[in-house]
Amino acid sequence: VQLQASGGGLVQTGDSLRLSCTVFALDRAMAWFRQAPGKEREFVASISRRGGVTSYSDSVKGRFTISRDNAKGTVYLQMNTLKPEDTAVYYCAAASANPRTFWAPVQETSYVAWGQGTQVTVSS
Repeated sequence: VQLQASGGGLVQTGDSLRLSCTVFALDRAMAWFRQAPGKEREFVASISRRGGVTSYSDSVKGRFTISRDNAKGTVYLQMNTLKPEDTAVYYCAAASANPRTFWAPVQETSYVAWGQGTQVTVSS
């Protein structure tokens, strides 16, 4: 499974940004994680294989939306009302192969393939 994340950049507080992750071999649950300077990598959002189930961290719930277009082999993270504390490197990740359709794990240990990361910086 190969992943390529893109769409990061420098924005101001309150702005929106959409991240994309192109997946070569898209039949897995997918997720976005992020890592801020000096902090551990943390879960942001996940989506099941067919998109029917999504999960979000409390810190982004209501502001971020994860979605996927399997025909295009792409997973998206729409980020609205961005805050300075959203500043981080964002990583997309693919879960291990699993036949369950309604599975969108939040644990990092469920993910076996990672993209290279894209930087998101939100200025105050």
